[in-house]
Amino acid sequence: MPRVRSILPQALLGLVLVALVVSGIRPYDRLTWLLETVWVIVGVPVVLLTWRRFPLTTLLCCLLAGHALILIVGGHYSYARTPLGDWVRDLLDLSRNPYDRLGHFAQGFVPAILVREILVRRSPLGGSRWLAPLVVCACLAFSAFFEMIEWWAAVAGGSAADDFLATQGDVWDTQWDMFLALIGAITSLALLSRLHERELSAFTPPAPAR
Repeated sequence: MPRVRSILPQALLGLVLVALVVSGIRPYDRLTWLLETVWVIVGVPVVLLTWRRFPLTTLLCCLLAGHALILIVGGHYSYARTPLGDWVRDLLDLSRNPYDRLGHFAQGFVPAILVREILVRRSPLGGSRWLAPLVVCACLAFSAFFEMIEWWAAVAGGSAADDFLATQGDVWDTQWDMFLALIGAITSLALLSRLHERELSAFTPPAPAR
């Protein structure tokens, strides 16, 4: 198991980098690809540069890699045109491609564990009853900030930013995006907190309950 834990992050990194390079080959729209994948392009070096001082749990590595792949696929096709989203739309007889809904759910689901890991290991909040509410608030704040980025992109790029916005004619798209990020963060904590706590025990001593 320790050997798997040492190899898995490297394998996930290789998978993400290969997917990123492939996605950059003739994407639907080059600007949309850059806007969607910039989080991966910036995030990978940050993780590598901080790994010695702050190695991540296996759970978080898997979640970050999964989220990166969601962003990469959305960047290559644009969120409104992903084949997976088209398949789900046709299967469930939906009025729109729902891939961006998955993306915003992941925008809460994955950062919840990232924020939780940082707070448990770098703050006195480990074991505190305030940990979960603060994690959810941080994820919702990031989601709101991302919606502001989309707004600024729309103002700067006009119709050229339509593929990045991916509203698909839904006037409530912004509210849906933030709501799904909120649900994603709550779901992540409900499902993964115990597993995350077990993995964190390798990095931090158990904190007394408060």
